[in-house]
Amino acid sequence: MHFDLPGVAAPFVIYAAILALHVLSPARSVDGYVRHPETGAPLRYRLNGLSVLFVAVFAWIVIGWMNWLPFDWLYHHRWGALLGAFIIGMGFSAWMVLPAPSTGKSFVADFFLGRVENPQWLGGHVDAKMLLYLIGAVMLELNVLSFAAHHYMAYPEDPSPGVALYTVLLTWFICDYLTFEEVHLYTYDLFAERVGMKLGWGCLTFYPFFYAVGLWAVADLPNPYGEGGHGRWLAIAAALTFFTGWSLARGANMQKYTFKRDPERAFLGIFRPEVVTDGERELLCSGFWGVSRHVNYLGEILMATGLALALGHLGNPWPWLYPLYYVALLVPRERDDDRRCAEKYGELWTQYRERVPYRIVPFLY
Repeated sequence: MHFDLPGVAAPFVIYAAILALHVLSPARSVDGYVRHPETGAPLRYRLNGLSVLFVAVFAWIVIGWMNWLPFDWLYHHRWGALLGAFIIGMGFSAWMVLPAPSTGKSFVADFFLGRVENPQWLGGHVDAKMLLYLIGAVMLELNVLSFAAHHYMAYPEDPSPGVALYTVLLTWFICDYLTFEEVHLYTYDLFAERVGMKLGWGCLTFYPFFYAVGLWAVADLPNPYGEGGHGRWLAIAAALTFFTGWSLARGANMQKYTFKRDPERAFLGIFRPEVVTDGERELLCSGFWGVSRHVNYLGEILMATGLALALGHLGNPWPWLYPLYYVALLVPRERDDDRRCAEKYGELWTQYRERVPYRIVPFLY
């Protein structure tokens, strides 16, 4: 580990640049699902994540092309950058939590989960949660590109095709999220969680560095695929696994978004909305949401598994930390969501669980 000063400073500069781009760039203004606690009006959000990402990547290309910094500069300074991101994440979390009133829980719980629900700044010009996810996504993409560049610079004669596949798939994941920013205004993180260490440190430190742990671990290793045909089939299996997961996660989120915006509309013109209802409230139980109660979580786990497979280092444990993390995160989250929904919906939730008996994996769990 080498915690050099330039590396430590890098996230401070990059995060400030992303914030400036987000604030100053043109953006769409849309209503979200969350409502203002006093007025009851939907919160407004400025969305320009994809354009911010493109400008940041273009800047990375220009800086490398002009030899101002090598393309793999972030790889060489990764430990310092991680430390800098850790300092920012913890500082932001403390700034969000300490001045705010207690929720009545322990200080540890308040610090981790947060005390403030939906902070917005500059008269609603900046939403804290969307900014956190934007910074995390852009920094993750820059890390991935830098780590992949290091591998190709280290092995110009025989680079691993798995590194290219991994980079393409994870870039797809990031671009997909920022393309559908509006849809994610209707997801659990945005309407149910507060801003504390989990979201603050998670987005500013954990997300942009841990999500690239697989490539971090193998960027300095030679091509594992060899000359046989197994590499091609492994790459195909990785891509199929990833896009199967993407179809489940994106399809489920888009179907729920469509239902919340227009409850009568058939998603993709195919899935007619079927619900269980108590006359006042409705729970969607058809299409993706008839497969399991959180089929989107299954999709996230499959995407992470596809990324681990893509690298080809099947005996290396580090790339598998990413899918294992999703299992550790999403299984308890599903349990918490189940308890929360049981309290909120009562008998209606019981009917829904009878209609959709599986939690995440159809026929297994």
